[in-house]
Amino acid sequence: MDPESKQLLKNTLELAEENNKLLHKIRGVQNREFVWKILKMVLIVGITLGSFYFLEPYLNKMMDLYSSVSGIQQNIKDVSDTNSSSLKDLLKKF
Repeated sequence: MDPESKQLLKNTLELAEENNKLLHKIRGVQNREFVWKILKMVLIVGITLGSFYFLEPYLNKMMDLYSSVSGIQQNIKDVSDTNSSSLKDLLKKF
């Protein structure tokens, strides 16, 4: 093999080794990025579920308050309907 071909082969080997090192670094960065994304998603879901766990008693109280207010509103409506129907019956008698 002539010296020029040897030098060209040596340069090609050096470039291939350098490319291999860079590719391994890139793959490592991709792996770390994937792990980081997974950790972020776990953190977001954990915070969401944890906040719901701590806010659940307050949400239950609010739902109870809402149902009691709507029940009172329904009672008032029923009473007003009953009074209006009894008033109509009274007017019909006269």
